[in-house]
Amino acid sequence: MNSSTNNRKRNEHGQFDDKIPSESALGVFESREDQARPLTATDVMEALDCSRRTAHNKLNMLVEKGVLATRKVGARSRVWWIPIENASMPNQSETTEQRHPRPVSNAIQQADLPGEGPTLEARREALAAAHDYLAEHPEAKKADFLRDVYHSYPAQYESAEGWWNAIQPALKQLPDVDPPKERGHVWHFLGGD
Repeated sequence: MNSSTNNRKRNEHGQFDDKIPSESALGVFESREDQARPLTATDVMEALDCSRRTAHNKLNMLVEKGVLATRKVGARSRVWWIPIENASMPNQSETTEQRHPRPVSNAIQQADLPGEGPTLEARREALAAAHDYLAEHPEAKKADFLRDVYHSYPAQYESAEGWWNAIQPALKQLPDVDPPKERGHVWHFLGGD
């Protein structure tokens, strides 16, 4: 057995005490340029110069604390990200009426979205989140909405495409949104101060 392994301190459960706090793993997410890109365990492992198991442990601890979210992206792959509600996005506990001017709020409430009851409310919230995203990113593409809004506001859709097929026609109808021209890809936000 390695002598450095023999000298490592153990906790009350007999496990080795980690020298890397879970906050260091969170720092990897906060220090990157592209805040929207999910990270893999390998990304964290390389940034912290630690083992894969240590990276997984730190990431899982942050998920348990509600600081990170995770999902499988293949048979054996997983990604982690800071949920939008923890990032600089609108407060989800605010109602649509509190976050938007009356014409926008009315248009969201009257949008032609499928469903009723809680399903319809979830879809209105998804539409409001798409609007909020465009307000913060005044030039956005479909891929941006799917990457940055869909996962936090899936509105009971199982696929991003199904979500987009319902949300984008309603988003086009909002008063301060300029949808892409024919064959265009960029959505523009016309609102502002």
